[in-house]
Amino acid sequence: MIDKNIVRFGVSIDEKLITKFDAHILDKGYVNRSEAIRDLIRNELVSQQIEDPDSESFGTLTIVYNHHHGDISDKLNHLQHDYFRNIVSTTHIHLDAHNCLEVLILKGKAGVLKSLADMILSIKNVRHGKFVITSTETNLDV
Repeated sequence: MIDKNIVRFGVSIDEKLITKFDAHILDKGYVNRSEAIRDLIRNELVSQQIEDPDSESFGTLTIVYNHHHGDISDKLNHLQHDYFRNIVSTTHIHLDAHNCLEVLILKGKAGVLKSLADMILSIKNVRHGKFVITSTETNLDV
């Protein structure tokens, strides 16, 4: 049975590009090109949505740091208390005798979340970090 809400369209694409795309979708485990293209479209729509600093968003911030350097633990603690309304949860893992991994789950306005992530990532002795944000406003249930 064909879903009447599905729109079919053709795309002209260079042979080398489609070969690379097919290899990519195979590596990622997509069943077909359509699923891969739908995900690319969804990703672009979310990227556009989070450009608006007032859009409601969720995010994760993962950081690795050495807790023995400076007053990094105190700085992280103060920032997290200052932004407690935007922090849903934190997970703290001791990687070894010196290094910690922390994951913060964030919610709120995209601009606030980006600012908070930037403040934490710029703290001296944060060795590595990654901020990932997604929108909760765009209906992408297709």
